[in-house]
Amino acid sequence: MKNEKRSDVVQVSHRSFKQEIHHSWPLYVLLLPSIILAIIFCYIPMFGLVMAFQNYKPWLGVFGSEFVGMENFLQIFAFEESYQAIINTLIIAISKIILGLIVPIIMALLLNEVRHMGLKKSIQTLVYLPHFLSWVTVAGMLRDILGLDGIVNSFLQLLGMEPIFFLGEAGMFRQIVVISDLWKGFGFGMIVYLAAITNIDQSQYEAAEIDGANRWQQTLYITLPGIMPMVIVMATLSLGNVLNAGFDQIFNLYSPLTYSTGDIIDTYVYRQSLINGQYSFGTAVGLFKSGIGLLLTVTSYKIAYKFAGYRIF
Repeated sequence: MKNEKRSDVVQVSHRSFKQEIHHSWPLYVLLLPSIILAIIFCYIPMFGLVMAFQNYKPWLGVFGSEFVGMENFLQIFAFEESYQAIINTLIIAISKIILGLIVPIIMALLLNEVRHMGLKKSIQTLVYLPHFLSWVTVAGMLRDILGLDGIVNSFLQLLGMEPIFFLGEAGMFRQIVVISDLWKGFGFGMIVYLAAITNIDQSQYEAAEIDGANRWQQTLYITLPGIMPMVIVMATLSLGNVLNAGFDQIFNLYSPLTYSTGDIIDTYVYRQSLINGQYSFGTAVGLFKSGIGLLLTVTSYKIAYKFAGYRIF
C-alpha cells in the first residue's frame, strides 16, 4: 500500500514538473546563457584550486606538479608579509563596514527632514552619482587632487607650507582609502535607508505630533526603531565582507611606499602569484580567504534571519 502511494506521488511530481517545463520553457531558455557563463567562468576555474596543494610548475601542469599537501597553507603563517596583509585587510575592511553603516543612516535621517522635494531629489542624486564611477576613474581623480602638484598641495604652497605626498605616506594611506570608499558608496546605503523610512506608518508621526513630540523625539522613537530591521540586515550581511577590503581601489592607489599599511590579501595574492610566479602559494592564500569569507557569509545570513527575519534561501 505504501509503495502504491509513493508511486502516485512520484507520478504527480513528474507530471507537475513536465507542466512547469511546458509553460515556462521560454524563461529557462533566457536563463540558459547565464548558467553557461557561470559554469565557464565560476565553476570550471575551481579545478585550478588543486594548485594550492601542489608545488605547481607551469611546464608540468596540474597533473604533473608535485603534491605537497598543506605545505602552502602553513607558509601563510610563516611569512611576516602574510600577517601584515591580513591585519591591513581587517583594519581597512572593518573601518569601511562601520563607517559604511553609520554615515548612510545619518545622511538618510537628515535628508528625510528636508521638505523641499526638488532640493531633496537633487541632493539624493548628487550623493548617489559617485557609486557609478569606476575605481580607475576615482583613483585618477584622487591622484590629481592629492598628488605633489595636485589641488591640495597647490593650496598648501599658497599658505607657505611644504607639499605632502599623500598617496605615498604609509600613515595616511588607510584613511584615504576608507574616506574615498565612503564618499563613493554611502549614497547607495542612504537610498536603502530612505526607502525603509518611507515604509514607516505615517500615522505614528501624526500621533506623536498630537502628543507634543518634536522632530528629534520622532526620529529617536519612531524613525530609528522603524529602520532598525534594515540596519540589522545590512550590518549582518556586511560581515561576509570582512576580508574584502577592495582590490580595485587598493590596486589603483597603492605603491611600494604604502605596502606596510595598504597591502591587503587580494593585492598580496596578485603580487605573489602573477608577479612573483608563486602560483601555488598565491592560490593557497586566496583559498584560505575564500573559506573564511564563506564561513562569515553563512554566519551573517543566519544572524540576519534570526534577528530580522531576512533570508535569501
